[in-house]
Amino acid sequence: MHTAVDIDNATILITGGTGSFGQRFSRTVLERHSPEKVIIYSRDELKQFDMQNTEPFASHRKQMRWFIGDVRDEQRLTRAMEDVDVVIHAAALKQVPAAEYNPFEAVKTNILGAENVINASLTTGVKRVVALSTDKAAAPINLYGATKLASDKLFVAANNHKGKRDIRFSVVRYGNVMGSRGSVIPYFMNKAPDGVLPVTDERMTRFNITLQEGVEMVLDALGRMWGGELFVPKIPSYRILDLAEAIAPEAEVKIVGIRPGEKLHEEMVTETDSLATVEFDDYFVILPSYRTWDVDEFRATAGDAPGRMCEPGFRYDSGTNDHFLTVEELRTLIAQEL
Repeated sequence: MHTAVDIDNATILITGGTGSFGQRFSRTVLERHSPEKVIIYSRDELKQFDMQNTEPFASHRKQMRWFIGDVRDEQRLTRAMEDVDVVIHAAALKQVPAAEYNPFEAVKTNILGAENVINASLTTGVKRVVALSTDKAAAPINLYGATKLASDKLFVAANNHKGKRDIRFSVVRYGNVMGSRGSVIPYFMNKAPDGVLPVTDERMTRFNITLQEGVEMVLDALGRMWGGELFVPKIPSYRILDLAEAIAPEAEVKIVGIRPGEKLHEEMVTETDSLATVEFDDYFVILPSYRTWDVDEFRATAGDAPGRMCEPGFRYDSGTNDHFLTVEELRTLIAQEL
């Protein structure tokens, strides 16, 4: 049942490929493997131009391909996916306030775009599709999270409609990527010189993952996926006040109130999800509602050690996590990542 994809000879397409994740994923693949081609599919010609002229992409021109296109355009996606083996779906509108204000745009990109990626993959004979999700898709309270939950459901269910095609769809869900564009760390760093850090709520916690750890999780999922799983890595949390202390210990913290669509704590496995969740040593797997493979065999062979079903009532959230980063650990990570 379990066969890994050979990245060394694969043609890989990354939607949203000029974003933080897409660039790091492409860089890692080029440095470690010998892919046939790496295709960057994104909307912004300037970002593609800048990426083309930086290393290691400039030195791998024969392997790199650059497609201007939007995931809203199924016809363009289908053309871009000709002879593609692996698709990493990283394109999304992900700013929570922007999605609240422009809901139709978020639906078009995050939900209809997901459907287009699925349809194009089925049409062109892609072998593996991994879609990126977010902790905000678990018990969502904002539109961004709701659109990503819908996207997750689409990718998981796509395995039910593949017919005889040799294709598998899976999802990787993780928390805040440290230092990603528009996230709290660069925001605090920009505000630090003013001597005041705006904090929405002093009780707030968040999951934390580095960009490279996110890349490793996706690469790991490509090697392990059976089709329909939602992979959730075990990662640390931080308290927002500890983050403020790590970035600007002398700054005043000003409580400004929680923003529309914002949670105090983020979840990645809800109490209801836990009824169908397998725990492995380094990650959880939320099983698909409709499975085309044997769960006991999956638990026995899908990880480095056998997996175990989660206890009823289990939930995995940033507020009750058993691993919190200290102020000093946060400081060290920020210095490494930014």
